[in-house]
Formats: sequence, C-alpha cells, structure tokens
Amino acid sequence: MADQKYEEFYGYRFEDLSEGMTAAFGRTVTESDIILFAGVSGDTNPVHLNEALASDSMFKGRIAHGMLSASFISTVFGTRLPGPGCIYLSQSLKFKAPVRAGDTVVARVTLETLVPEKRKALFKTECFVGDTVVLTGEAEIMVPKR
Repeated sequence: MADQKYEEFYGYRFEDLSEGMTAAFGRTVTESDIILFAGVSGDTNPVHLNEALASDSMFKGRIAHGMLSASFISTVFGTRLPGPGCIYLSQSLKFKAPVRAGDTVVARVTLETLVPEKRKALFKTECFVGDTVVLTGEAEIMVPKR
C-alpha cells in the first residue's frame, strides 16, 4: 500500500515519453514576484529594483530577473512534463528580451531526444511574452522508470 501511495506522486515514467511531447506553464509577473525573487535569490541589481537607475539602462526601465522566467521552465518539468519524480540535470539559457512587471511569461518545453540507457530526456526550452521569445535553451532531465 505504501508503494501505491508513493506512485501517485509521480508524473510520466520514462517508458511513457515520446519525442515531440510538449507542455507549458504561464504566469503574469508581478511587482511582488520581482521583489520576492530579489529577496530569495539575493540578486538586488538596481535594474530590477530601482526605477530611477533602471530608466538610464539599455532597458529604459525596471525588468524582471531572467532567472525568474527561467524558473518557470522548472515549474513545467516538476509539475507537468515529465512531472513529479524527475531530476533536473542541466540547463543552458540564452536571454533574448526583457520581461517586465505585468508581462505574462509562457514557459514551454519540447521533448527532443530520449536516451534510454541513461533514462535521460533532452528538451528544447523556451519562454515567450506574447509572440516574443524572451529565453531559449536546452535541458537534460532524468526520468524515473517503472
């Protein structure tokens, strides 16, 4: 019975995956998200917190932390695809455009390659604000088997 309850917490198993699968998560970034992320991460760069200084930057105003958007990719992996039970092994990131308070960020992952002998799945990762790509990358995930 204990094993059965434990099984309820897992998402996809390696055997259930197929190349091309995709999942997404969206969230509207708030002022509070930016302030709380600065507190949790310790990244208090003025471009995130000080409008007067940020207005003189290349962004012409405050922007959200790039890693805040990247964290939404982790949300997809941990809750949707492959879901609970997976282990995040690596992630590359390229930041393409700024995200501001009030923007809705959609993180999308697409399964590109399965490596059965290591139970690894390689994903394309992207974040969008509307039609604008704000972040791209690749991730490697270890997925539990049956």
